[in-house]
Amino acid sequence: MRFLDPTGETYGLPTYPRRLAPEGLATRRQLRAQGLRPAGQPVAAQILWHGRRPPGATERLVRAAYLYRLDLAQPVRPMTPGRARAVAAMMRARRTCRVCMVTHPYVIPTSLGCCPGCADAPALAA
Repeated sequence: MRFLDPTGETYGLPTYPRRLAPEGLATRRQLRAQGLRPAGQPVAAQILWHGRRPPGATERLVRAAYLYRLDLAQPVRPMTPGRARAVAAMMRARRTCRVCMVTHPYVIPTSLGCCPGCADAPALAA
């Protein structure tokens, strides 16, 4: 197996192929699904696998997912009223168009920099 390196001699970290990581290790997403967070612990191991080949490339990319120890993980911090207000303000800023200053029910695409209506306006195209 190409990405099997439990001692970390080849890749610097203990490395496992997909679906073969030992018990007691989890990715950030798996920790979150269990209501846990890494809590500042260092990366314990990694999973490596081949991703899709980008258009025009001759080799596939190597993808990585970092693993953390479950026994050192801590519960996710609860949402406080202050944090809820801060998140609401951040999302409101992402939904407000910088040109027309209208708050939309969707997040403004960063590729446009403004709402689609303002991006299509003939005055901005000139």
